[in-house]
Amino acid sequence: MPAGDAQRVWFSEMVETLRASWHDGISFDELTQLRQKLEAMLEQIRSERRIRPPVFTCSRCGHVGEGAPPHVSVRAVILSLARFRIASPEQTAALEKGWAAYRSHDGLDIFGKRPAAESDGFAECAHQHVR
Repeated sequence: MPAGDAQRVWFSEMVETLRASWHDGISFDELTQLRQKLEAMLEQIRSERRIRPPVFTCSRCGHVGEGAPPHVSVRAVILSLARFRIASPEQTAALEKGWAAYRSHDGLDIFGKRPAAESDGFAECAHQHVR
């Protein structure tokens, strides 16, 4: 595995898909679908190349183990438009602002989905067993 792949989220195939799929005036529904496609690509690339998440030490409980696998949020897709020079910084900023308002208005999570259930407020380390 090349150095840095454990932390990498954006692989060249994903950037090319982003470049080919993005267009000025993209709807938030299209953007959410693009995010899902990029997430599936990320999972497939990491699986095929046997890329494991990096090892970390939990600051809360001291557990040492693999971190959670990376994901692609809608905002990450938007910010990547500027990062990879697919859209201008002005277009990206306007899209980011519009997405924040749309997400807030429709009660969506960072992936463009409606949250499944409310949390009970009990903060638990993700690697610990569910109580």
